[in-house]
Amino acid sequence: MTNDDLRAAIAAIEPVDEREAQSQAATLDRLTWSIDPFDEEVDPHHVTASAFVISARGVILHLHRKLNIWVQPGGHIDAGEDPLAAALRETVEETGLVTVHTDPPTLFHVDVHPGPRGHTHYDLRYVLLSAPVDPTPPPEESPDVYWFSFADAVERCEPGLAAALGALGAAAPRWV
Repeated sequence: MTNDDLRAAIAAIEPVDEREAQSQAATLDRLTWSIDPFDEEVDPHHVTASAFVISARGVILHLHRKLNIWVQPGGHIDAGEDPLAAALRETVEETGLVTVHTDPPTLFHVDVHPGPRGHTHYDLRYVLLSAPVDPTPPPEESPDVYWFSFADAVERCEPGLAAALGALGAAAPRWV
């Protein structure tokens, strides 16, 4: 995936709220900087990837071990990795679930938020599909990973995620 492809996918998103509209503009701007947008070591402002994992059981959330908030799986993009692959890898690492992208892959949401160590994350949030099986997170990850109905996920999640999960719940029947 090229940066041009990524910019086109971001620009095609219909923001769910003003926060996402601002995040969309900021992420598109970040992709114009001359330094690597994915490398967390080069600049404290970097692009990350995460996943809205859905199935007939609903959506996956996990209790982030450091932040103590309910969010979707995701994290940093490794050197040489594209965001699509990073979303898949982070999902396996944090939930134990084997997932696939929708066909074609769906970049559903973008969000800019503070990360650890004074970093800013420009998070690309993809829709991933899973069999409706129980998550099996590895021992070094949060053991609190569960399927939630979309309504329950909106109630439980970090507040900045609620609008996106509400919109995802309305859109989910086209994939599940």
